[in-house]
Amino acid sequence: MQFDPQKRYGLTGANGAGKSTLLKMLAGEEDTDQGSITIPSNLRLGVLKQNHFEYEEERILDAVLMGNRGLWDAMVEKDRLLEGEVTDEVGIRLGELEGVIAEEDGYTAESEAAGLLVGLGIPQEHHADKMNTLAGGYTLRVLIAQVLFGKPDVLLLDEPTNHLDLESIAWLERFLLDYRGTLVVISHDRHFLNAAATHIADVDYQTITVYTGNYQDFVEQKYENKQRAEQQNQAAKKKIGELQGFVQRFGAHASKSSQAQSRMKQIEKLKEEVGSRGQKRSSLVRPFIRFEFEKPSGRDVLRMEGVDKAFNVETRSGAKERKVVFQRAALHLNRGDRLVVTGPNGVGKSTLLKLLVGAYAGLDADTRKDVYTPDAGEVRWGHDTSVGYFAQDTHEALGRTGAGMNAFQWLYQWDTNAPQEHIRGILGRLLFQGEAALKNTESLSGGECARLLLAKLLVLQHNVLVLDEPTNHLDIESIEGLLDGLKLFKGTLVFVSHDRHFVSSLATRVLDLRPKESAGADLVDYGGTYDEFLEREGRDLLRR
Repeated sequence: MQFDPQKRYGLTGANGAGKSTLLKMLAGEEDTDQGSITIPSNLRLGVLKQNHFEYEEERILDAVLMGNRGLWDAMVEKDRLLEGEVTDEVGIRLGELEGVIAEEDGYTAESEAAGLLVGLGIPQEHHADKMNTLAGGYTLRVLIAQVLFGKPDVLLLDEPTNHLDLESIAWLERFLLDYRGTLVVISHDRHFLNAAATHIADVDYQTITVYTGNYQDFVEQKYENKQRAEQQNQAAKKKIGELQGFVQRFGAHASKSSQAQSRMKQIEKLKEEVGSRGQKRSSLVRPFIRFEFEKPSGRDVLRMEGVDKAFNVETRSGAKERKVVFQRAALHLNRGDRLVVTGPNGVGKSTLLKLLVGAYAGLDADTRKDVYTPDAGEVRWGHDTSVGYFAQDTHEALGRTGAGMNAFQWLYQWDTNAPQEHIRGILGRLLFQGEAALKNTESLSGGECARLLLAKLLVLQHNVLVLDEPTNHLDIESIEGLLDGLKLFKGTLVFVSHDRHFVSSLATRVLDLRPKESAGADLVDYGGTYDEFLEREGRDLLRR
């Protein structure tokens, strides 16, 4: 296959299909077993770093400048030479370095790097801070800025939208729409792929098929191809039946024997065609998710009144200070609400969910390690509520209770009274069929961890679900399966997600957290869908 200049390829496929492996081979980080990958030597290659700790001791702005290695090395060498005696030889070298810096637009580099950081939500006053002062989501933003700053001709991005808030994702979409190089990006965010991709490269059963258009176009083309193959097979099978009827009637007659032989050859050829079309399996499988419960909650699901929450944090000088997240926060949930919590990274979305869940008395002891209690105020759950919680850190949530267990054992512990066939049935619907149900929890991928935690919610049958970034590690088919289940869920839903398609499809109410100039965040409550919220606010993220 070939990736062409000025085209933006979305790399799609099921978890484990080989998308990240392909990207590593393109980047030269992993060898091929046979065959070759060729990238012209005059092209700059930009790769989103997966090691988020590589630049911990660097200034944030410097980490971005390192995206242009030639420019950065020239600037570092120039500063080092200027610290010593400037001999004739040093002067000549300084002149050469000045040429490199000028050619790489080095005199506007810092302002350009600062612009990228501001666009990704990192204010100018923090650009001189070290990388180790940033939360994980913001570290990823700096690494994205680093890749973009290098002005690569070929851009390889592996899940760039993970941990970005909705506004930063929209900024990245706009940037990529103006990008004139070749882009190959792995993403499970279908809205992002619809906005950014001009082509889809679909990895499915060791084969890569390129489709023209965005993700929606790809889905339609793939469905049409499947339908066409099924129609061709039906027509071929009908023709085979007709030919077999002729052979049975006239095969014994000498006068018709040559015609019968000819039709036998046609039958064999048609069977081969049907077989080849039927062998085109797909690794894309959608889990079957249905959240059921026996007893609904009361009409008044939750009341949060006058809640304060703050944490002790360490400043750059090493001193301790109190960081206020909420002051006098209030929220009222009704039965059947589908509330999405939105706002920039770091504003307190996960903290709010942990405060809500922390007030529920029926949580299992292990889940309680993930939640918070308010410093002041009260959170009260209503009559007959049963609360299920999906924590953002799926590996940690599994690690505390799953050490030494396989997937079946881990799930079975939550309802040992249930028939084992029932537990295996739920695992099967969440794509843990056969041997997959016996995989050790410590060896599960991010997507498998997420599906196993969702299986726990199915076993425990809650009428209230609180989900913190449930789509982060799921492939697109699994996200669609979760969407199907949540749309049919008759209970109450509170969730955080940065997947625009997921949010727009589900939310009937929006709670937008907005940083206050003084301290903490305001809770701005909107009735209506997420798209209506954007329209009313005049904040259409794709047009800002």
